Amino acid sequence: MSEQLSSYLFPKLQGRPKADGIGNGIFAVAPIKKGELMAVFGGVVYEWDTFIHLPERERSLCIQVEDRLFLVPDKIGEGDYVNHSCNPNAGLSGQIGLVAMRDIQPGEEVCFDYAMSDTMPYDEFECGCGQKNCRGRVSGNDWQKPELQKRYAGFFAPHVQRRIDAVRAHQRMMAREARRAKLRGYASAALPKSLYE
Repeated sequence: MSEQLSSYLFPKLQGRPKADGIGNGIFAVAPIKKGELMAVFGGVVYEWDTFIHLPERERSLCIQVEDRLFLVPDKIGEGDYVNHSCNPNAGLSGQIGLVAMRDIQPGEEVCFDYAMSDTMPYDEFECGCGQKNCRGRVSGNDWQKPELQKRYAGFFAPHVQRRIDAVRAHQRMMAREARRAKLRGYASAALPKSLYE
């Protein structure tokens, strides 16, 4: 049996307990440049109906990789302890890659915003990230917030980006229909009433 961990962690990072004593985190031990790959998540993919029955610990260390599909570490390692922040320094590259959104200095905890991957209510919680822009609560609907869509453009998991694109396409279509209806209203007001009888 292989002792290989499920996830890859960049050598410039180290998993260790957080300073507040609540849980573990991933911390930079050397400078990291914007765009560098820092982790690759691995494991076993579960469909929602099976996933929701897994133990809490396994569910808390997963990442949603598609609609109703979740990647759960098979052999837990340091790379599986990437925490949430409402002001992250990391984002997703594809479904399972974690990249630096900006330069990261030694000692900084590496975090990403779970809105980048989550579209379901499996890991909702009161946020304690302590950032000035903290949302207070993290939910599976946070990806819908326009300010997050703008801030994290290019760092969403593909399945989340598809949802964002679909919502925007629907909004554009509704705006076109509203403009057409308004123009039809103007046109009908200008035409003689006899044309409608």
